[in-house]
Amino acid sequence: MILIADAGSTKTSWCAINKNSEKSILQTKGINPYLQTNEDIDSLLQKELFPFLEENIDQLFFYGAGCNTTEVKENLQETFSNTFGTKNVEIESDLLAAARSLLQNKVGIACIIGTGSNSCFYDGNKCVKNVSPLGYILGDEGSGSVLGKHLIGDFLKKQIPQELYSSFEDKYQITTSEVLYKVYKQPFPNRYLASFAPFLLEHIAEPYAYNLVFDNFLSFFERNLTHYDYKNHETNFVGSIAFHFRDVLEVAAYDFGLNLGKITSSPLEGLIDFHLK
Repeated sequence: MILIADAGSTKTSWCAINKNSEKSILQTKGINPYLQTNEDIDSLLQKELFPFLEENIDQLFFYGAGCNTTEVKENLQETFSNTFGTKNVEIESDLLAAARSLLQNKVGIACIIGTGSNSCFYDGNKCVKNVSPLGYILGDEGSGSVLGKHLIGDFLKKQIPQELYSSFEDKYQITTSEVLYKVYKQPFPNRYLASFAPFLLEHIAEPYAYNLVFDNFLSFFERNLTHYDYKNHETNFVGSIAFHFRDVLEVAAYDFGLNLGKITSSPLEGLIDFHLK
């Protein structure tokens, strides 16, 4: 059986392909080697994935956030080899997953805008240029975590229009101390912040919400895509924020002068096509 994994900070999507080419899609919590120990990852797989696998794994293609250094790749390769009982393990970054999914073997620009954000110039084989995303504190423009960070900050400082302020207050019933504890003391603060992004989608017709998302997309373009030859190549997007806010993304891309390509919610389907070829 072949297993393909697309791992983000929030969730991991798996596709198991058996010897009859039948596909099963599974989902577990997110896997990030910078935020979890090998023991944490192994425990997660034992509880959430293994009970649903019907055959032994012969080959694993794992794409994940944080899987962009030799040290991390070798560490995960050893962990997964032991956990799945196979030496045929390929570890690659979520960015290469996006590029392979969106572009297959074509040249172009691939972007991720989900819980976090990232981008690269892809030569049809590998990512040859990348602007470091820097994470949700220093970068990750346009991402769910950064949208949520701006929204919750504006709410706590009462910078939101009164009607939206009341709607947010009624929906989430949160306090300043609770937010500070979850952001500064609890694990996965990026996930927590990103959990507020759906509120912006619900109220996207309101100028405050629309402008917050629009400005963040422009910031992503300006701080990342200007480092690539974006005027002469197609720019493609994958990720929950890009997909669900695609109407705003399309307008921002037009205003910025992007040659817009695909916008998809997940790279998994494209990765399946890539590997089956």
